Amino acid sequence: AKELLQRIQLPRHYRIERADSAGGAEAMALRRAVFCEEQGLFIGDDRDAVDDHAILLVARPVLPDGESIGPVVGTVRIHQLESRVWQGSRLAVAAEFRRIGMIGGALIQLAVRTANTLGCDRFIAQVQAPNVPLFRRLNWQSVREIALHGQPHHLMQADLPHYPAFAADEAMRVEVRRGQP
Repeated sequence: AKELLQRIQLPRHYRIERADSAGGAEAMALRRAVFCEEQGLFIGDDRDAVDDHAILLVARPVLPDGESIGPVVGTVRIHQLESRVWQGSRLAVAAEFRRIGMIGGALIQLAVRTANTLGCDRFIAQVQAPNVPLFRRLNWQSVREIALHGQPHHLMQADLPHYPAFAADEAMRVEVRRGQP
C-alpha cells in the first residue's frame, strides 16, 4: 500500500529541456548528491572544465496546472569533443524518481537529438557498467570496457538514426508522461 501511495504522489508529466540559470544550479546540486554523496565518485564537487562549455539539460515535473514546473529531478550535460563528435556525461536522476524508469531515457533522448540538431555525426558516453543495459535498450552499442574514477564503465555510442534532429520550428525539448493522464 505504501508503494502504491508513493507512486500516486509522484508527478505523471515531465519536461526535459535546456537548463535556465535556476535549473542549472539545481542540476549541479543534484549531481553533487548523486556523484559525491551517494556514489562517492568525487569529493565535494563533480564540476570540471567540461562544465564551462557544456550544454546542461534538466528534467522537471510539470505540475497539475500544466504550465508550472517543479524542481530538477534529472540532468545530463552534452558537449562537442571535436568536429561533429559529441559526448554526454554526468547523467543523474534523483533517487526517488529512478523507479519511474523513463526520466533517464528521456534525458538521453534529448541529449542525442540536441547534438544531432547541432551537427553530430557521432555521439558517445562513458556509461557506468550497471547502466549499460538501459543504454542498449535505447539503441546504443558498447565500443569497449573502460575504468573511470575507479569504477567499471563502457564507452558507448548512440545509433544516431534512432535520435532524429529537431525540425527548425520545433522546440528542443522532450515531454514524457507515465501511466494514464
